Parts: sequence; C-alpha cells; structure tokens
Amino acid sequence: MGQPVRDYLLTLCVTAAVTYLLTGPVRKFAIAVGAMPAIRARDVHREPTPRLGGIAMFGGLCAGLIVADHLFNLKGVFELSNEPRALLSGAALIWLIGVLDDKFEIDALIKLGGQMIAAAVMVIQGLTILWLPIPGVGTVALTQWQGTLLTVALVVITINAVNFVDGLDGLAAGMVCIASAAFFLYAYRLWMGYGIEAAAPATLFAAILMGMCLGFLPHNMHPARIFMGDSGSMLIGLVLAAGAISITGQVDPDLMKLFEGSEREATHALLPVFIPLVLPLTIIAIPAADLVLAIVRRTWNGQSPFAADRGHLHHRLLEIGHSHSRAVLIMYFWSALIAFGAVGYSVHSASSWIVFVIIAASAVGLVLLLMPRFTPRAPHWANRFVPPRYRHRGAEPESAPSSSYGEKPAPVAAGAQQGASDASVGEEAVERAPVAVGVSGVNGATAIGARSRFPDRRSIDSSR
Repeated sequence: MGQPVRDYLLTLCVTAAVTYLLTGPVRKFAIAVGAMPAIRARDVHREPTPRLGGIAMFGGLCAGLIVADHLFNLKGVFELSNEPRALLSGAALIWLIGVLDDKFEIDALIKLGGQMIAAAVMVIQGLTILWLPIPGVGTVALTQWQGTLLTVALVVITINAVNFVDGLDGLAAGMVCIASAAFFLYAYRLWMGYGIEAAAPATLFAAILMGMCLGFLPHNMHPARIFMGDSGSMLIGLVLAAGAISITGQVDPDLMKLFEGSEREATHALLPVFIPLVLPLTIIAIPAADLVLAIVRRTWNGQSPFAADRGHLHHRLLEIGHSHSRAVLIMYFWSALIAFGAVGYSVHSASSWIVFVIIAASAVGLVLLLMPRFTPRAPHWANRFVPPRYRHRGAEPESAPSSSYGEKPAPVAAGAQQGASDASVGEEAVERAPVAVGVSGVNGATAIGARSRFPDRRSIDSSR
C-alpha cells in the first residue's frame, strides 16, 4: 500500500510544482497579449486581472502524465489502458478552445460544440460508460449509442457546473481540489481494497487534478493575481468528468460483491458502496445545484439559460453580508461535507455515527451561513499579535473630533448632501444594473455563454 501512495504523491507534487512555476510566466504573457478584460457590473474584483491561467494548468497535466508513465507502479496504467491518452486528447482540445475564448471571446455554440467534440474524442479512444450499476436491479449494459450520449452529457454538464462556480477568487480551484481528494480516496480504495485494476486510471486522474488545483491556488487566492479563465475551468471540469466516467462505466460491479446470492441481492446489499458510482455528480453537488438553479431562475425570468447574472450561490453569500474570503471558505466547507460525507458513508454504512457526524457538521454549516457579520475579537492583551480586523476596538466617539485648532467642523450644505445622496443612488444603480443577455463574466461565466463584442464601460469601482 505504501509504494503506490508514494508514486501518487510524487505525481501530485510534480503536477503542482509545474503548475505553480508556469503560472507566473503565463500571467506576464496574458498581460502582454491583452487578455485582461474590462471590469463589468457583475464582477467582484475591482482591478483588471489577466486570465489564461489554464495554460499553466495544462502544463501541469502533461507533466503529471509524463511522470506517472515512468513510475514503476503507475506505468501499468498506460500499458493496460488507453484512458490516459484519451484524457490527454480531450483535454488538449478543450484547452485550446478555452484559450481562444479567453483571448478572442468565441461564440457560445462553438464552445458547446467543442465540448461535445472533446467528449466524443475520449469516447472514440475508449473512455466511455459501458454499464451502470443500479441498486435493486443489477448491472445494466448500455448500447454504444447510449454510452456515447451519456458520456457526452456528463462531460458537458460537469464542465459547465465547474465553470458556473468560478466567480470568486480561488473558489472553483478549491472546490474541485476538495472533490478530487474525496474521489481519490474512493478510487484508491476500489483499486487496493478490492484489487480492481480498472480503478487505477481514475485514481491517477484524481491525483493529477489535485496537483493542478493546488499549484494554481496560491496565485488565485483573494486577491487573485490571475484567473484560470475558460481555458482552466473547462479543463479541470473535463478531467473531473473523465475520472467519474472511468470509475462508473469501466469498473465491473460484480467484482465488488461481498455477499453470496444473486446479482440483484448483492447489488442491493452494496447500495452505500454504489453511491459514488451511480451518482458521480455528488463530488460536484454544489456546482451542479448552482447550475440547475441558474437555468431555472433565468428561464423563469424570460432570459437565456446562458445569460450572466448575480444570482449564483457565491453572489448570494456576498449579498447577505459575508466577506469574500468567508464566502469562499463556506463553499469549501459544504463541498467537503458532501464529497467526504458520501465517501465516508460508502465505507462505514453500517455505523450510525457517520450519519450523526454529517448532521452535526451540517448544523455547524448552517450556523456559519446565518452569521454573516460575526467577527471574533481578540482580547486587549492579544491585540498586537493578531491582524487588525480581529483586534478589540473600544467604543467609537459619538461625534466627530474637532480640528487641531479647536474649530468646529463646518456644516455641510444641503445641496452637497443632496448631491452625495444622488451619487450614492447612482452607484447603487450601477451595482444593481442588469447584465445583458448572452454576456458572460470573466471569472464566473458559463462555459458556453457568449460575451458581448463591446466591453462594458462602467467604472472599475463597480462590484459584481
């Protein structure tokens, strides 16, 4: 057990190091080529920030695959399976489309077609869903067309679900990293615990995906120095989908039987074990929920499902009073709770304590969600040891202090007050201005949403 773990850890570290080292030069390249879009009303960031971070992440992906191909315990994945090559082919295509979109803002239908073609390329090379394990029924074999359609649908949904949550600094990379970590534990358990060699490619994909996200996060945390753009969000979405497809459609559930009897009885008895298999989208439950809610909300309002707006989950966290960093951490918490909760229940389904832990953690999450303005204060003696925002502050003076010469502040004219009021109303109108249909954001747009050909000329002080 120790040797494969070291190989996976080495692959993860190399992927993270290459991604981290490439991100700095990629940022300079993005600035040089002008991949720095103007600030729009729905954007959270206040300064133009370069994107094209997906170039560095794709470099980390290639480095991770090359290293794994030369490791003794992992090179068998490349010899016995064509899935790593299928992943690289599909990832290269979707990455190229993302780079072009980050620079030239290609049409929505072209991006949607590119996502479908990338999924079809993986299907042609063998990365497809062959059967589905259905509890109470057994293993249901799929025809070639059924498997192809289901694979393409899963890839497109996952890519856009990940892209939908890419709206705050470090949010998408962190959530995908958490989901891939939980997925790695589950896939590794299938491989080493049950001896299922078909789970090895999915385990490798999860390790490389963790390295890509960890290497990019230091540059993308608030305040972000670079955005991953569509080239990065679509790339990590495709890698995440490839792992789910591999573990769902390639692993034979009959190899996991723990009970004697018919296949129907064994499948029903292993219901908790099948949770990540039957429902691979549990690892991206938060992005998938945001995707569904966004489509319903926009359709209900008579807008295009791909129109940008400020109704995403992370936008709502900011509106109720959470800071940028706290909103990201809350999304991290719920993503980890769902992903690791599903994996933990699949391992210890007979233990009731795992259910109580999930319920207790959910209660803690709800408390944090409902206390947006709570900021802990350190005691007086610890003020010099903590950041300024956590220091204890005394009572604020009720009146403004006088000038250094003892003069009272001059009263503000009524006209000036009215002008300031009008200015504040105008700023609020800019912040709440609706976004035109078909305009996608920089760091939080749908991967198949079109962008306006004419950049928004609003002030850079407007918030997303």
